[in-house]
Order: sequence, then structure tokens, then C-alpha cells
Amino acid sequence: MDLGSAGLSGQPFPTHGKPLAVFSYASKEAAIEVLKSTCEHATGLSLLQGPTLSGKSTLIRSFVESLHQDFSLAVIDGKGLNTTNLLISVLHQFGYNLELCSANELLGLVRVFALQQAAAGEPPLLIIENAHELNPSAMRALCELAELRVRTSSALKFVLVSDRSLQTIMADPSMASMAKRVVHDFHLRPMNRAETKKYLHLKLTAAGSEFPAFILPDAVCMDIWHASGGWPGIVDRVALLALAQAKTLPVAVSCIEHAALPQGTWAEHETLEPLADKEYPPEQPHLIVTNNGSVLNEFLVDRSRVIIGRSEHNDISINSQFVSRHHALLVRHGTATFLMDLNSSNGTFVNSRRISNHVLMHDDVITLGDHRIKFHNPFATQHEALDGIEFADTAIMKTLQDMRNLLAQENTALLPTASENLPTIQT
Repeated sequence: MDLGSAGLSGQPFPTHGKPLAVFSYASKEAAIEVLKSTCEHATGLSLLQGPTLSGKSTLIRSFVESLHQDFSLAVIDGKGLNTTNLLISVLHQFGYNLELCSANELLGLVRVFALQQAAAGEPPLLIIENAHELNPSAMRALCELAELRVRTSSALKFVLVSDRSLQTIMADPSMASMAKRVVHDFHLRPMNRAETKKYLHLKLTAAGSEFPAFILPDAVCMDIWHASGGWPGIVDRVALLALAQAKTLPVAVSCIEHAALPQGTWAEHETLEPLADKEYPPEQPHLIVTNNGSVLNEFLVDRSRVIIGRSEHNDISINSQFVSRHHALLVRHGTATFLMDLNSSNGTFVNSRRISNHVLMHDDVITLGDHRIKFHNPFATQHEALDGIEFADTAIMKTLQDMRNLLAQENTALLPTASENLPTIQT
């Protein structure tokens, strides 16, 4: 799709260079606090880990831009650097123009500079990206620098950045001088569903869109979240490709491509404490209701039972002559979602097969008459046990009670409303 026809003045999801807009989300804010704390700590040294395209470079750029202009800082890509190249890169960023020097002379210059700065109360900060790819000799040079002290404080602060866990490296005895200084072992988390939607819409707005929700509706944002895992760099690529493939607006769910996703670095880190549920709520199933390819609505299955049908008194109401008054029931049982047909006239189908009851799996398509409902729950990839007949009997009993309650509501709604103007019967 031509960006101009979408009301955009530029590419909202560039994969290189500075982004059009900077979005702050829970894990990024926590990482920024880690970087600030590292600078303030007397012996600050922190590990910042996150998979490829998790947003490490963007948050480092945001942090660097927040520092005052005179702060002594070097951000180095450690990929394949030996001792000499590492030290030359560090000194260049500290403002030195060097002639040819030996590794020992370069190390001496860095040592003198760090000690002078630390004595003045402003120890420099060294951020090493791709720290796991440093040449072993360069890592030994960092360990020597890590031993520098001015009174009770370290003369040089460090942040080691990697797309994998650095625990194995830190556990090596040769890394003891750095390992003992680690104050933060931080692993980036992806954006949650709501954050991903805000991220997408903010970037569209920055690129000139007045109606970002029209370009990427809620259902499409949710599918991009599923396809990207919430990792910012992957969100950009999935959204960019979806815009390119869309022929009309709004972008359709069918334009979203799902690829293999990276695992978080915390999977390799056994002692990582989980973040609070309020920041990263457990996944709840979503239902996307469509008709003739158009998304009509989206529902969160946030209760134990959901009744679907034509009546407005259902939890999900679908106004269609092909949908029964009370057509189907969803029951949440642990992590499983159970679908039951309520003896509907036209039947309930899952993936084109008629069912009376069915345990739903991620991306199952439910058909009720001429409407389709896509079931989204990436954690529903294996059939869960539902305690057999006992569960079915319990679900049916609860369904009957729900039906009685619904019928009572509907019958009450049909009664005339009491009015003070009606005549009173005299006895």
C-alpha cells in the first residue's frame, strides 16, 4: 500500500535509524531505572539482557540522550573486538585522538582517565553491547579496569549488554572482579497487549495519521502482538509488512504474518523473579467476531462462562437470523476453554466440523450461522483434561441455571413499565 494513500507522510515502522516516536512501556521504564541506578551506585555494574529485536539499542539511546552533555560515557559494540580495538574505541569516545600505541599504553590511558574522573566525583560509564562476543583478551582488559577504585567507589561503571544470558560468562572464575560488582541482572520483557496497541498507534500518529485505529483496528493490533510476541523490533517488522501487503484500509488480520519468535533471556536464568501480574497480566482468551471477512467486534473471555446468541441478553449478542436465541456456551475450566452447543437450530461448527462440545485450541474458528468467531489464546496449544463426565455434567447444570436467569431477564424486559399515570384498581 502507498503510504500517502493511508494518510502517512513517512514510514511509521522504520527498521533502521532513529524511530519517529519513542514509546515508554513497563519493561523499558524498569531498564532505564536500572541504568540510572548503575550510574548512582558506588560500584555500579549491571547486566542488561534481551533477545535480538527486543529494543535494547533503542532504550540505550533514550538513556544516553537523557544524560547531561558533559557526562563521560562510551557506548561500544563489542562484537569481535580485541583488546587494542576495544581500548581505542573507548578512548575515542572519551575524546582522545591517538597515535599508534600498544595495548598496555592504551590501557594505561583509560586507567588514568577513569581515575581522574572518579576523583572529581564523575566516574565514567562504559556500555558494551554484544558483550558476549568480545575477544577473551578484551574481556580480561575490562576485568583489570573493574578493579580500579578511588576510596570506596569504583573508578569506572559498566553495563554489559547481550542478546543472551550472561550468567555463564559471569560464573567463570576469571570474571570474578566483575561478577562481584553486579548490582542488577536485568532481563528485558516484551510489551503486553495494551502496550503493543499504544506503540503501534503512537508510531502511526507520528507518521501523520489522524486515525491510527482505522488503519490498525484493535483486532489487528492484537494479532500483531501475537505474531511478534510483543518484542518492539519484531512488532515494527510485522506491522511494516502488513502495511505493504494491505490493498485497502483498514489493514485486515489476513495481512499479518506469524514467524518463529525468540525466547526471552530469562529462560536461561533460573533465579529470575517473575514480574508482578499487574504489569504483565496472565493471558486470557480473545474472541474476534467477523462477518463476510469484516471484523465486527472483539471480546475478552474474562469470566468463567460466556453465553452467545441472538438475544441481547447474552454475554455476546450476534444479531443474525441464522443464530439461535441462545446458541452456544463457553466455559473456562482452568487454562482450558470448553465450547458447548445449546441445541441450536443451525448447529455450531469448529474449523468446519459440527460439534456438540469441544475444547478450543489457539486459532480455532467457530462458525455460528453466517458469522465466524476466531479463538485467540497462544497458550491453548494442547488439549487440557476436563475431568470427563463430571465436568460435562457440572457445565450443563450451570448452563441450565444461566438459561433460566436469561429467560427471566428477557421475560421481565417484555413487561410494561410501571407508570404513575395508570389508573388504580379500587376494591
